[in-house]
Amino acid sequence: MRGFMMSLLGVLLGGCATHLHAPDQTVPVADLDWTVEEGVVFTPADWPEPLAADVYQPRSDGRHPAVLIVHGGGWQGRSRDDMTSTAEKLAEAGFVVMNVAYRFAPDYEFPAQLHDLQQAMHWLHDNADRLSVDTDRIAGWGYSSGAHLVSLLALVASQGGELDTPYGGPATKMAAVVSGGTPSDLRKFGSGKLVEQFLGGTVNEVPDRYAAASPVTHITSDAPPFFLYHGTWDSLVPVDHATDFQADLAAAGVPTEMMLLRWRGHIATFLTDQAVENDAIQFLYRTLDVHARLAWGNPQTDP
Repeated sequence: MRGFMMSLLGVLLGGCATHLHAPDQTVPVADLDWTVEEGVVFTPADWPEPLAADVYQPRSDGRHPAVLIVHGGGWQGRSRDDMTSTAEKLAEAGFVVMNVAYRFAPDYEFPAQLHDLQQAMHWLHDNADRLSVDTDRIAGWGYSSGAHLVSLLALVASQGGELDTPYGGPATKMAAVVSGGTPSDLRKFGSGKLVEQFLGGTVNEVPDRYAAASPVTHITSDAPPFFLYHGTWDSLVPVDHATDFQADLAAAGVPTEMMLLRWRGHIATFLTDQAVENDAIQFLYRTLDVHARLAWGNPQTDP
């Protein structure tokens, strides 16, 4: 019943959104069967903690684009189960999907979580032939702290520098990012238990770490295209994290789309994001040139 009510609420609020920089035209979206391999350990044997992913593979021929999905939870909780429905929808649309776990604060402070995602990207490249992944078309998708981590991963990989070593490199680069409810500039929080535990202190105590962990500080013209979405009533991660992030990306010449969802806070945006998922998949289809490479039988138009 709860899932039905959230879906109904999402439909009712579906028109209460502003989508900036989106083309009017939509393209057909595949409707495929898929398989899933659950609990696949992707970290090396000597990693501080073994981490697992659920890996989805469409039943179709040829190389597929892929999406690395990262769950939220304030960097210290929840699980990849939160992203299962999104992973299934993406697999149905023709994407190989890797829905990952990562280490939690306060036991592990930044940049441990970034290193985990870098390992996931290496694993995806190492298994690209088995999974039929086109490694030039790997995107990231996350919400809340997961959006922060996947955005940071993509921007650090495109920028290079200290955070790109020792676990980064070319295999961690992404072709596109879908990022919702994103804490894009951790310096804006100043203090707060979740951020302090993630970074090991207040902004006054470890200012360099706050800057290094903020996606906005890693934007360059080489960054991949971004699709941002955010609730306008978000009091946990205020909406200026999205609007300022989009402005900074655009100023660097990075293609962006942004959806602002009216009358929704942080949790409601996540629970009622069905319309966002449809538009984000359209973004990935355009950005990764998926429609032009369709070889999947009779795809249907996404409603």
